[in-house]
Amino acid sequence: MTPDASRQLSRLEPARLVERDVAAVLHPWTDLAANERYGPTVIVRGSGVFVYDEQGREYLEGIAGLWCASLGFGDEELIEAATAQMRALSFYHSAIDKSSPPVIELCERLKELAPGAMSKVFLTCSGSEANDTQVKLLWHFNNALGRPEKKKVISRVGAYHGATIASASLCGDPRKQADFDLPLPQVRFAGCPHFYRFAHDGETELEFSSRLAAELEDLILREGPETVAAFIAEPVMAAGGVIPPPRGYFEQVQQVLARYDVRLIVDEVVCGLGRTGELWGCDTYGIVPDAVTSAKALSGGYAPIAAVMVDETMYSALRESSATHGPLAHGFTFGGHPVPAAVAVRVLELMEERDVLGHVRRVAPRFEQRLETLSEHELVGEGRCVGLLGALELVADRETREPFPPHLRVGARCAAACRRNGLIVRALGDTIAMCPPLVISAEEVDLLFDRLEQGLDETAAELRSEGIPPVPSTRGRTPTAT
Repeated sequence: MTPDASRQLSRLEPARLVERDVAAVLHPWTDLAANERYGPTVIVRGSGVFVYDEQGREYLEGIAGLWCASLGFGDEELIEAATAQMRALSFYHSAIDKSSPPVIELCERLKELAPGAMSKVFLTCSGSEANDTQVKLLWHFNNALGRPEKKKVISRVGAYHGATIASASLCGDPRKQADFDLPLPQVRFAGCPHFYRFAHDGETELEFSSRLAAELEDLILREGPETVAAFIAEPVMAAGGVIPPPRGYFEQVQQVLARYDVRLIVDEVVCGLGRTGELWGCDTYGIVPDAVTSAKALSGGYAPIAAVMVDETMYSALRESSATHGPLAHGFTFGGHPVPAAVAVRVLELMEERDVLGHVRRVAPRFEQRLETLSEHELVGEGRCVGLLGALELVADRETREPFPPHLRVGARCAAACRRNGLIVRALGDTIAMCPPLVISAEEVDLLFDRLEQGLDETAAELRSEGIPPVPSTRGRTPTAT
């Protein structure tokens, strides 16, 4: 073996990869002390809906990486799209009056496909950057219109919209803001639309939606409509627990926003491009946005890219301001990079060529059926899903819906048990989230839920061994589905 080959083999040696990671990598969304003790799972390759770690172990990727590997792993057509663009133009930017062919084509296609009437598309590298941009453009927009006081943004309790200073401020979870001096003072929070957790006794879904809409209106009136600029929402709250909206929710919310000239920013980072069984979550729930954020599935996870889509009302104000005050002073070096743009164009083409939406609609009933069955598991309080996006909420008492004490970390234990059984899922507190690649087959759906059931059974057995049995129920709770 040559010295170069020996060094290459050493670099890929499984034990060394974990050791080197612990010594060098600062991981996001990770218990840093635990990572030092146990090390990460190092993923070295992927194919279809499966990924493989440094020891060669196979995992069904039940959360599509981080909600984004919509067309699976190792797709040669996407690899070729990136490679061909690198050969033609490996890098350029979209600043200072510059552009490139794939950027132009992608923005044209997004305008055509967008929910609502969008006028222009601004490209960034991540959903966090895109939602941060939404806030900056919103503030600039109202300054341009001579409304410097109209700057507040209403998000929702439990929401997730990103990790930059502005987008993390929009997150309705104090744990994501503690010790970061967040949120920004311009952010307010409306109620979480989780019917299972927050509906009053005897309240129907429509009544719950009406109450939330009335509370939103009261919040706008208390703050002063002249100070409230926008309301931001995901069609389905993904990282907040995979929470589909209750019946009538967005219809009533949009009526409130229209009364007070409050713009609606729809965060389609997870729901967009097929996840709910429609191209956009907006299409699933009858939402007409003023602005849209798209990311994750936009490139199928193959390259970092996100898009901010704005309507003509906003663009006109920005254009007039630019004519008066000079260039729009916002942007990123790698926003509008030609390689991710070329990949995203090919993703949109392949979705049509392969009828990915049709496939999702054919497979989703099996996904829902298997999730509904597991909703009767002794650990599960509620199952909820739409399209190929689902979750199981784990509870200590299925009748009273009492959660497990947080220190037990039941969700994390279950995710670890699933991983031991060859399945990667996401623990959102004690909610187990599933978001497999959209190309998953019916047989692979069954494999996903078989491995998930094994993980749930092992978790229940582990809890019983510690004297913490969940309280049994005489009935299961069926999933919230659309």
